Amino acid sequence: MPVNLSAPDPASLSDVAGIELGWAEAGIRKPGRKDLVLVRIDEGASVAGVFTRNRFCAAPVIVCREHLASSDGVRALVVNTGNANAGTGEAGLADARATCSEVARLLDCTAVQVLPFSTGVIMEPLPVARLLAGLPQAVGRLAATRWAEAAEAIMTTDTVPKAASRQRLIDGRPVVVTGIAKGAGMIRPDMATMLGFIATDAAVALPLWRELTAQVAEASFNRITVDGDTSTNDSLILIATGRSAVAPITRADDQRLGILRGAVLEVAQQLAQAIVRDGEGATKFIEIVVEAAATPDEAARVAYSIAHSPLVKTAFYASDPNLGRILAAVGNAGIADLDQGQVQLHLNDVWVARNGGRHPQYREEDGQRVMKASEITVRVELGRGAASCTVWTCDLSHDYVSINADYRS
Repeated sequence: MPVNLSAPDPASLSDVAGIELGWAEAGIRKPGRKDLVLVRIDEGASVAGVFTRNRFCAAPVIVCREHLASSDGVRALVVNTGNANAGTGEAGLADARATCSEVARLLDCTAVQVLPFSTGVIMEPLPVARLLAGLPQAVGRLAATRWAEAAEAIMTTDTVPKAASRQRLIDGRPVVVTGIAKGAGMIRPDMATMLGFIATDAAVALPLWRELTAQVAEASFNRITVDGDTSTNDSLILIATGRSAVAPITRADDQRLGILRGAVLEVAQQLAQAIVRDGEGATKFIEIVVEAAATPDEAARVAYSIAHSPLVKTAFYASDPNLGRILAAVGNAGIADLDQGQVQLHLNDVWVARNGGRHPQYREEDGQRVMKASEITVRVELGRGAASCTVWTCDLSHDYVSINADYRS
């Protein structure tokens, strides 16, 4: 069961002018489930993407990068689940391109204006014939109101769909931001193993939109980890359709850009945290805050050293306040001149370690009380500067092993 997470209410998801979504049951891996999503985008939208840094990236990632480099503009997204089309060589690239060509034919655009996405099992041939056969069904369902259904159709090992919306007033006029994401396992930064699609009806110049996309990814999906594994298919796409009544944002110093960035970041962080809350086998949602670091990179290294430690994560699962494991992870982060006498450790409201050692007033029962909670904040102060970093993760349970052992069964 996910940690304090439920499926979104479809009524809470705002339509985005200039976007239509449709889905199909194409039988790509299993019959009788939504597994194909098509997104139609009005002409003139700004579209930007951030992708996995895994060098063994999937065929659709390669094709997406190629198509985003074109000056033709993006008119459609096509997403399949059940098969990652990764580790499939030239045949996989041909299948991704064939998918784009068929979408282009159905939507009356060019193949380079279509971005393909896949998620699922790696190193198996994509059943492209089934995918192509399902596209007319998805076209027939295209509507502005299908965000919740699309969120369900991109799931793999997720237990609940993930979607969120925000609205802001800019120049006295409403602007909408709505997004969906999938992900539950094979999660770590750069990007977390996930697919995410966020759209707004605001108008933003493409160079600014690309910068905003990178900034949002860094502060949301690049700040989560479930198991430390980076996927071959990670993709985050941001779309600005320009269909709102607000005048276009064309300059970086425009204060309206900050308002819009805040709304997009709220949606992205809600989706990113939902992925962690739905982490495979997760029973606890853990926020790790590292403060007083010398640099942001140093703070991030310490946060991820804690978040990736199997010893720390299994202790959280067991509600075992074996909190020396956290200090060991801090010391294992690669800071050569770390002064352990400056390190402070807090667990929620409990001061565990002071100046590098057990706090004189710390009691085991206080640590256990916190460890039994479903949501826990670990706060570490390094005493080295003013930089900080926050990372979201979860515990590591028996169910994680079972889910991944049985994934292809």
